[in-house]
Amino acid sequence: MDLFGDLPAPTNAGAGVKNEAPRQEEDRGEKRKRDGDLENTQVDEKNKAEKKVCKGLAKLKGFVAARRGEREEMQDAHVLLPDLSASVQTLPSHVSRLAYFAVFDGHGGARASQFAAENLHQTLISKFPKGEVENLDKLVKKCLLDSFRQTDEDFLKKASSQKPAWKDGSTATCLLAVDDVLYVANLGDSRAVLCRMEQTDSGEESCVTLALSKEHNPTIYEERMRIQRAGGTVRDGRVLGVLEVSRSIGDGQYKRCGVISTPDLRRCQLSPKDRFVILACDGLFKVFSAEEAVKFVHKILQDQSVEGKEGSYEAACQRLASEAVRRGCADNVTVILISIEF
Repeated sequence: MDLFGDLPAPTNAGAGVKNEAPRQEEDRGEKRKRDGDLENTQVDEKNKAEKKVCKGLAKLKGFVAARRGEREEMQDAHVLLPDLSASVQTLPSHVSRLAYFAVFDGHGGARASQFAAENLHQTLISKFPKGEVENLDKLVKKCLLDSFRQTDEDFLKKASSQKPAWKDGSTATCLLAVDDVLYVANLGDSRAVLCRMEQTDSGEESCVTLALSKEHNPTIYEERMRIQRAGGTVRDGRVLGVLEVSRSIGDGQYKRCGVISTPDLRRCQLSPKDRFVILACDGLFKVFSAEEAVKFVHKILQDQSVEGKEGSYEAACQRLASEAVRRGCADNVTVILISIEF
């Protein structure tokens, strides 16, 4: 049974295979008998280290655009950490790179979103698997689940100690890249989508939109049933007629009504057919469908008038957020665009 909602593999089965030379088998016993054993061992370790660094991983770079819209304050928060590995003391031996990107959409104030932006990845770092591991997927899943739970508990403890108690809450959509595998954990209605190029029947390439997250709102049957079993009600599509999401960080007054902080998890193996990921709060998706947003960005990236790859991603990110406001979104809009380059 799969631990994650895995995304479909690209149609070209060989596209995602990394060019990594097979590790040569060595007879350690014979090496110890040779003169210069220490020198050989040091060379062997150096080769392994170089091989680990040069795995041909996809380059990931994040760009962000934030618009306040018509709100009195910006309640969104975001995090871009393309090299989270530097903060982890001991990575599993076969892991070369960690990267982390996240968007948080606050409601009732900005304190829950800011707290999650400052603390969730720190908790994740402390809980990330260390040393030799056999089932990395299972351990990464546990790490993400535990990190979300701990962040929620820590914020609720802080919120309840205030006078008056804070009532802030926040969605969360976090992307953790472990080498070339993306793990996406999300709560609420912020979303993550991937642009992947596929060949059409005519032989041309077309961008396909793949969902990397799952929305949580009280109108979804499973979510509504959980809320009702916990003694809560759903009115006008909201928990107790007020809260628009059914899972969140914070929202202490709704936790007894079935609002939980357990994220949905998706896993995706990157391939050379992948171009970019969009992480964004619901402010964007109120006026863009996922497909429209992907095509909007892809068109800008194809525009030869935009100077340089990095400049085109930056321009696409800024234009997407501005277009959401132009289309009439009055909410805060935060967009993270993550470029993928093999």
